[in-house]
Amino acid sequence: MIDLPWKEIQFFATIILISGGIFFMLVGSVGIIRLPDFFSRTHAVSKSDTLGVFLAIIGMIVYEGFTLSSGKLALIVLFIALANPIGTHALGRAAFRKGVMPVLTGNRGKKGK
Repeated sequence: MIDLPWKEIQFFATIILISGGIFFMLVGSVGIIRLPDFFSRTHAVSKSDTLGVFLAIIGMIVYEGFTLSSGKLALIVLFIALANPIGTHALGRAAFRKGVMPVLTGNRGKKGK
C-alpha cells in the first residue's frame, strides 16, 4: 500500500479542482463564440462559468486549508451561487421583454412581438 503524505494529496486535489475549473470556463468561452443567439449564449456562460469558478475557488480553499482566507473564499462561493443565476435570469427576461426571440427552427433572425 502506498502511503502519501497529506500535503501531496492536498496538492493533487488542488491541481485537479483548479484544472477542472479552467476547463469549464474555457468551455463557456467557446459557447459564447459558437452558439447562435443571446439566450443560448447566456445559458452556456451561466452554467459553465459558475461551475468553473466554483471548482477553481474550491481548489483554492483546499490549497489554503482551514484558515481565515478559506472562509472568505467560501463566502465568495456563496455570493456567486446566489448572484450568477439571478443575474442571468434577469438578463434573459429583459431581453425577452424587449423582443429578442430565441433562435428556433424557422425563425432565424426574426424579431417577435
